[in-house]
Amino acid sequence: MNRDEATDTAAERLVGPAADGEDQAVEAALRPKDLGEFIGQEKVREQLDLVLRAARARGATADHVLLSGAPGLGKTTLSMIIAAEMGAPIRITSGPAIQHAGDLAAILSSLQEGEVLFLDEIHRMSRPAEEMLYMAMEDFRVDVIVGKGPGATAIPLELPPFTLVGATTRAGLLPPPLRDRFGFTAHMEFYEPTELERVVHRSARLLDVELDSHGAGEIAGRSRGTPRIANRLLRRVRDYAQVKADGVITREIAAAALAVYEVDARGLDRLDRAVLQALLKLFGGGPVGLSTLAVAVGEERETVEEVAEPFLVREGLLARTPRGRVATPAAWDHLGLTPPRSTVAGNGQQDLFGA
Repeated sequence: MNRDEATDTAAERLVGPAADGEDQAVEAALRPKDLGEFIGQEKVREQLDLVLRAARARGATADHVLLSGAPGLGKTTLSMIIAAEMGAPIRITSGPAIQHAGDLAAILSSLQEGEVLFLDEIHRMSRPAEEMLYMAMEDFRVDVIVGKGPGATAIPLELPPFTLVGATTRAGLLPPPLRDRFGFTAHMEFYEPTELERVVHRSARLLDVELDSHGAGEIAGRSRGTPRIANRLLRRVRDYAQVKADGVITREIAAAALAVYEVDARGLDRLDRAVLQALLKLFGGGPVGLSTLAVAVGEERETVEEVAEPFLVREGLLARTPRGRVATPAAWDHLGLTPPRSTVAGNGQQDLFGA
């Protein structure tokens, strides 16, 4: 299994951060239209508001913007808000779709003045296109190569001023020359439960779902700090409430619905719990190698490493060490199991003296 297949696996999970076709359709209806409606990311909103206000006051296009952070936190939404705040159209594409410099040249040459170009997964763009983008961002010009070999000539093509909004989940993969050409860079943080409650309440109003504060809190607490997951869980709980109850989402209804979908109180799903159970029950909490753990779970190595582990590590339930994967005391507690006496709390090392 390669990285793309692991991503597909993540998209199939109810608590996966990737968006499938249904998510994209619903998100389009739920997206806030301006910064005032956007919930969370207070520092990013404040800083971006200053950038956009200043650009409008000068009558100029906004600086290029780089947004980094995990999937589902609102990078695409913010790109659309930037275009709306600047009163400009937006063009949306992605790094994997630009495999040649000619692909990028075709997009850039068709931009209108002031237009916003949103480039998702910018870290996955091909190197020739990336190098062409340097000049386009800095000088609003690209050189189109005509012909091959010694007879090839470069024809300079002037571009209208535009704003590039790049989004990436892996900012460390961007080369410094590209990062340096963005006038404004922001990192999107995971949401607090109180912020997700506001997201869930807003989405419930737009979806015409009756939801009380306790029900919103139950959904928010299982949403892994991600608005996309919160909205997805809300839709599944809505379905359950309509079929099994009177349509009103309370804490009890939300908990019962998410139990059906195997999402526990901490946001772990079947795959997460399978990894922890194998680590605790079969290997005494570790350390154990990734390949061995994947075989025990019955999943591919990449699925465990890229789909399950990031959230488990972030929640403090699992640690990656040079010797292998190790469960933390919080993992034993979450599954209601008692760690062996030989496990030293917090470091996963064996107590050589049997204490």
